[in-house]
Amino acid sequence: MTEFSLIAIHGNGGGGFRFERLKPFIPSSVNFLAPTLPGFAEVKRDPNLKTLKDYAFKLREMIASQAKPMILLGTGIGGSLALEFLQHFESEVQGLILHAPVGTRLNQRLFPKLMKPVFVRRFGQWLFSSTLARPLFKPLLFQSPEQIPADYLKKFFDEYRRCEAFAEMFDIINEAWFKSLRSSNIPAVLLWGEKERVLTPDQARDYQTLLPNSVIKLVPNWNHFPMIEQPEAFAREVISLSKKLLTEHDLKTA
Repeated sequence: MTEFSLIAIHGNGGGGFRFERLKPFIPSSVNFLAPTLPGFAEVKRDPNLKTLKDYAFKLREMIASQAKPMILLGTGIGGSLALEFLQHFESEVQGLILHAPVGTRLNQRLFPKLMKPVFVRRFGQWLFSSTLARPLFKPLLFQSPEQIPADYLKKFFDEYRRCEAFAEMFDIINEAWFKSLRSSNIPAVLLWGEKERVLTPDQARDYQTLLPNSVIKLVPNWNHFPMIEQPEAFAREVISLSKKLLTEHDLKTA
């Protein structure tokens, strides 16, 4: 019997494969789905998807048949998409886990500023996924890249090379979009690794205005990709948090 569905929404560059290493550690009673959105990894871009709202409606179409209750797990821009999803389909979700989402401080952080010119995004995407540059980026992204299977890392970087939607995400996920979001009382967790270097843990509090019924969970020794580096621990954490969110939701609606 299925306890609940856990929908994992990937970040920029890659697709559902980002969560592949979790699967052996997900209980059989949990319906786990990590879809790949159009334009990411090997999936062709859909020219009809021009705003984050468009992607949210597409995501709903992709997960419509999944069993309820449902928890959304969004990481990076997957967290941005989860927030947009709540703007339109909040009643269809029973809990939310945002893992180092993108949205706050977009006009203050250095990386979004650097990526404003389109040619910089294109070059950055090419450089990041370049076979020659991978040895340089591995230790920047991962604490122990030698412990990650080589074939997994190869596909990880290859997906960045093929991602057709990579550059446009820097346009549609912007400060104006973030300021337009209305708050939601859905039970939520703001999940962060204490060693996160891309989206620093102090950003977590910025999201509590949007999600007043949320808690912050900081995990020691996690960097930017714990679902890749510590898949068992990440799976255990998100399953535990999901169950707590469902209990809170049931108490709230009783």
